Amino acid sequence: MLPGKSILVHGIRTAAPLTRRLLPTACPIIALTRCSAPRRTSATLAPPTKQAPPPSSSSLSFPPSSIPSLTSSQSPSSRIDRSIVSVTNRAALVSRHFATTATPPTSTMSYTVRKVGQPYTLEHRVYIEKDGVPVSPFHDIPLYANPEQTILNMVVEIPRWTNAKQEISKEEFLNPIKQDVKKGKLRFVRNCFPHKGYLWNYGAFPQTWEDPNTVHPETKAKGDNDPLDVCEIGELVGYPGQIKQVKVLGVMALLDEEETDWKVIVIDVNDPLAAKLHDIEDVERHLPGLLRATNEWFRIYKIPDGKPENQFAFSGEAKNKKYAEEVIHECAEAWQKLISGSAPRGEISLANSSLDSPDRADPSQLGSIPRGENLPPAPIDGSIDKWFFISGAAV
Repeated sequence: MLPGKSILVHGIRTAAPLTRRLLPTACPIIALTRCSAPRRTSATLAPPTKQAPPPSSSSLSFPPSSIPSLTSSQSPSSRIDRSIVSVTNRAALVSRHFATTATPPTSTMSYTVRKVGQPYTLEHRVYIEKDGVPVSPFHDIPLYANPEQTILNMVVEIPRWTNAKQEISKEEFLNPIKQDVKKGKLRFVRNCFPHKGYLWNYGAFPQTWEDPNTVHPETKAKGDNDPLDVCEIGELVGYPGQIKQVKVLGVMALLDEEETDWKVIVIDVNDPLAAKLHDIEDVERHLPGLLRATNEWFRIYKIPDGKPENQFAFSGEAKNKKYAEEVIHECAEAWQKLISGSAPRGEISLANSSLDSPDRADPSQLGSIPRGENLPPAPIDGSIDKWFFISGAAV
């Protein structure tokens, strides 16, 4: 927060008439320049668990180049044919997304979810299974989804537009997804106008770890002891426990309570825009305003709870794809030190069902996980839907 400034927070329910005038808020402009810092050296990343590549992005998405261009000389019937192709392509995309999780994209991506307890309760857990066997989303799922390491697996924790702060439980056996708790109460993020809940499908990269024992040379802050955070900017809303195949576009460096909290920007390889987005500057070109909104959201989302404005490294600049990939490689190496025992684990559970490690669970331990149940969500307080209007005002 700048000296001489104070933060004003006003809250109203979304159902109430919007009679307040939104005061302008300062938001640093995000520079979309390529990172000029020298590449940091690191050890070679050990190859990931062998896994067949998913269908290529060219076959899963429908780039405009696959549709013949329309000229003024074309007949009305050709225009209609082209429209039918476009609608059919989009319908196929939506159909794949909403298909049951029991029908995965490929035989090697047969991940499903096992829900335990009611959503919005302290007992609720989302376990992930592969071919019916419970796995750890932290340790078992490979980081890379293809041998070329150009497509990554992302674990969705929080669907876009929702408020429940769900995350991989580092301390519990097999690291299920659960709602975060503070002072005995479930945590929900507030709606800071004009945002509603999270702006993206929010989640984490498996087999990554932000080492709290290491201070990053450029952010000057230690890691936050979590898997690497991911913001997926595609158009379809995900679900907790979904395993998305994504490609990397860039990264931001949030400084959260003196810890480096990287936010990697990615897009689902199946998204219609995936063929057009290759680096961070493409995001601003095709999705204007999203990076600025992302910066603002992370800066202000804790203010309604009485916390100060968050800060960013690099003056809020979104670093490019190359820089993001270096961050991912470093966090993957840190995870390998963690899982091998060469880095202190603290309270993190390293239990897994597929790795060659002392913490591999036996069938009896896997059988202790409760059976799945599809229960309706528990009621939540209506104040979760309240909108907060936040502005900076001179004293």
